Amino acid sequence: MAESSPLKSSRWFGGRDIPGFAHRAAMRASGFSRMAVEGRPVVGICNSWSEVVNCNMHFRGLADAVRRGVLTAGGFPLEFPTVSLGEQLMKPTTMLFRNLMAMDVEESIRAYPFDAVVLLGGCDKTVPAQLMGAASADVPAIMVTGGPATPAVFDGRQIGVGTDIWHYMDRVREGTLSMADYDRLEAAAGPSQGHCPEMGTASTMAAIVEGLGMTLPGAAAVPAMDSRRMQVAEMCGARAVDMALEGLRPSQVLTGEAFDNAITLMLSVGGSTNAILHLLAIAGRVGVNLTLDRFAELADRTPLVVNVRPAGRHLVEQVFHVGGIPAVMKILEPLLHTHAITATGKTVRDNLPSAVNPDGEVLADLDHPFQPPNGLAVVRGNLAPAGAVIKTSAASPELLVHEGPAVVFDSMGDMMARFDDPDLDVTADSVLVLRNTGPRGAPGMPEWGQLPIPSKLLRQGVTDMVRISDARMSGTAYGTCVLHVSPESAAGGPLGLIADGDIISLDAPAGTLSVRLSDAEIDERRRTSDTGAKAPPRRGYAALYVDHVMQADTGCDFDFLVGRSDDPAAEPEGVFDGWVGGW
Repeated sequence: MAESSPLKSSRWFGGRDIPGFAHRAAMRASGFSRMAVEGRPVVGICNSWSEVVNCNMHFRGLADAVRRGVLTAGGFPLEFPTVSLGEQLMKPTTMLFRNLMAMDVEESIRAYPFDAVVLLGGCDKTVPAQLMGAASADVPAIMVTGGPATPAVFDGRQIGVGTDIWHYMDRVREGTLSMADYDRLEAAAGPSQGHCPEMGTASTMAAIVEGLGMTLPGAAAVPAMDSRRMQVAEMCGARAVDMALEGLRPSQVLTGEAFDNAITLMLSVGGSTNAILHLLAIAGRVGVNLTLDRFAELADRTPLVVNVRPAGRHLVEQVFHVGGIPAVMKILEPLLHTHAITATGKTVRDNLPSAVNPDGEVLADLDHPFQPPNGLAVVRGNLAPAGAVIKTSAASPELLVHEGPAVVFDSMGDMMARFDDPDLDVTADSVLVLRNTGPRGAPGMPEWGQLPIPSKLLRQGVTDMVRISDARMSGTAYGTCVLHVSPESAAGGPLGLIADGDIISLDAPAGTLSVRLSDAEIDERRRTSDTGAKAPPRRGYAALYVDHVMQADTGCDFDFLVGRSDDPAAEPEGVFDGWVGGW
């Protein structure tokens, strides 16, 4: 290929010099002819397949479908693996490794001869990690998410993997569900591969990918086991070839308007609070000034128009059958920046269906929503100076304004040891506080924010309480849980200074969270209190993480990865000069 070719891969394979010879010879050694690599776009297939990630287990088939699409469109596909993050099995939390995966994706895209990439992600943190990496590498990119799993059925009722399981767990703890029935539930709970079928973090992030414009219209909600999921993957592979030739990069798609659209969509479906962290981090990679305040501003105008658990009744599969995310975005059209460009090369408006007739059962219109605006609240005060969030659409309305005495747990271990103690000094009016569970304190900010209701209160009929932590909460979870308190206790935040009995006040509609202590009392405690924080790790990746992770209000990315270089897709100077490494 001529030196003037716009394709990045031509630098590797088009030269009649020693590097060109070496690179073509390396491909021949892999079984590819010179015809395969010369004169056509090279499309990387970024595959997070893993046998320890059930959400992503079907990705080998999806990668084959992407490959078909690339070949059909005249491109040359090359599949490569990355770190894979499995929400259920990976400890202490996949959030600890999101940034590691993002680095893996970024450096692989930048270092190899890809003219475009197709990202294959499904489980909660794999999707934002791939988006973060692709945004920083800024090579043309399009995403294929894995799709929701086949819903489980228990005692004749469809159930979600997470939301319904929490209810059943509480029934076991209160003694109203036998262990035999619990064993039956376990056997039924995982009928297929794919991500959680309710609006948990994975389904939320899949919707957000579509809201950002980083995939094809209709891609988000197709069930994992539906043949149309393969068809979507094939079409994304073909589209990646065109994107390589057009030069359409993530930086052109991931604009401030695209983030507004994604947040509006997230709010309208009752999406996971985890998505807030991921959107903040992705925005930071492309230089978009996104803050928690913007989430609050958009929440003030965006109602809940999708009736899906945990904020509603149905599962994501039902959303697919009534038109999927394109139908939701058509309903939201008056609230969207419809001129924003997408990975299709067309605008949001161009991609929308001509009309949608909401059924009032799964989808509602803006004038008759399932819940009014403000399904998410950002709260601040002397307990959360940099902010905290609460998913009000999945909380108990009567607890959104509440005042009560604190019951403090210094760690997850402390909570597990004491929350079922019959002598625990707790009432239904108490405010449960869990600290040292943030980005640095855990480390990794695990999904421990849905603190369990103490057993003695469950037996009294208590089903919800105000719970506050610097941790996260599963997207499938529910309850009046104040999350992401920032700064976290391990970073000197006031949460680390709370004592049992301190009076905490929450007013979600007013956006406030405070403890009844004066500034002088807080300062005195800061000088004298033991916050219970453990010593930070000093070895390996965990030490790097603790030293460089940012706080929740800015997305928990690494401080050295925020922002863009002038041309992140360009090869380092002199990379093709001299002899070839490895020879």
